[in-house]
Amino acid sequence: MTTFDTAATGVLDAVKEIIPTLRSNGLETEKQRRLPDENIALLEKAGVFRIAVPERFGGLDLPVADQHEILSEIARGDGSSGWVAMVWVSTAWIATLYPDKAQEEIFAGGSVRISGGFTPSGTLKEVDGGYVLNGTWRFNTGVGGADWNVHAALVERADGQHEELFAIVPRADVTVADDWDVFGASGTGSATSTVKDLFVPAHRVVDAAVFDASTRDRWNADVNGRNYGLTSYVLATCAPVYIGLAKAAVEIFTERTPGKAVAYTEWTDQAQHPHTHIQLAVAANKVAACEALAGKWLSVMQSREDAGQKLSVEEKAEIRGQVGYVVQTTKEAVETLYAISSASTILRSNPFQRVFRDITALSLHGLLTPVPSLEAHGRVLLGLEPRTDYI
Repeated sequence: MTTFDTAATGVLDAVKEIIPTLRSNGLETEKQRRLPDENIALLEKAGVFRIAVPERFGGLDLPVADQHEILSEIARGDGSSGWVAMVWVSTAWIATLYPDKAQEEIFAGGSVRISGGFTPSGTLKEVDGGYVLNGTWRFNTGVGGADWNVHAALVERADGQHEELFAIVPRADVTVADDWDVFGASGTGSATSTVKDLFVPAHRVVDAAVFDASTRDRWNADVNGRNYGLTSYVLATCAPVYIGLAKAAVEIFTERTPGKAVAYTEWTDQAQHPHTHIQLAVAANKVAACEALAGKWLSVMQSREDAGQKLSVEEKAEIRGQVGYVVQTTKEAVETLYAISSASTILRSNPFQRVFRDITALSLHGLLTPVPSLEAHGRVLLGLEPRTDYI
């Protein structure tokens, strides 16, 4: 998908080495309802939390296609680890759109974990030097293990109009509830976060200019190569989690199937059954098709950004529609293999059932669930307005 430089190859190789551990920790990850410290430490050691950090702060500043490859491999090992890593990495990239003073604070360590509550369920009140933040945000993935957290909130201006802003605050100033108890993606720790009467300095608050990476007062405002459109970038870093999960399903199925009898039949080895061959090929080709689609949009995003150009509405709608299609198709690939798996697949010790539950749960994410994504794409194909700002 991309020609890796030495730094990217190093991270990818390190991630591949820890995949068995991430997978074997799956049951413990679910029990804790957050990433175990061992998983975080392994990802940290691999350099994952530096891949979106600018080089000037000690990061690796990898292009989105390289980030995609690395995140997909993490998800191949464990879905919850992949999803949390995606959130921490993509939100670290969002922090590169903040003013210089904020970046210097946030990226001081070179490696950083940043989570976020992006539904504007909080309020900001303008005060001297900044804002006072209050609110509660649900589904705040990875907040318990983060260093910083972004909060979307509304501020009422003098004319009575409300404006959506994005405040980034130290995780230590955030209260995290113990309310994440779900059947899939249960290790993501997507708990409810609360902030009460917290002063946020003005340099750690940005407005809607963040969506097209047009925020100012930062060293990289006019630097080509990484100022991607926010929604397209987030979608492009979410997609590899689904692809990685589907790859894991194919891998686990092919490892476990040989030698297993087809119960209550004369077939002593399911790997010899023609139906197995056909269904496995269908699932594998669905994954490969999704990877090919991803390669297309990653190339478009990078070529536009390298040239200092913004994506067109048509290109952004296509990316959202195709990511929605990837979510739908990878889920179908996993379901195809689950349907022809043995009954022992339902054991919690079997990693396949965890892949099945994780991709089922994550396919319900509001921005990623296929129907609205495909609708927006289809509307634009017909020359209509997308009827959503999230493209």
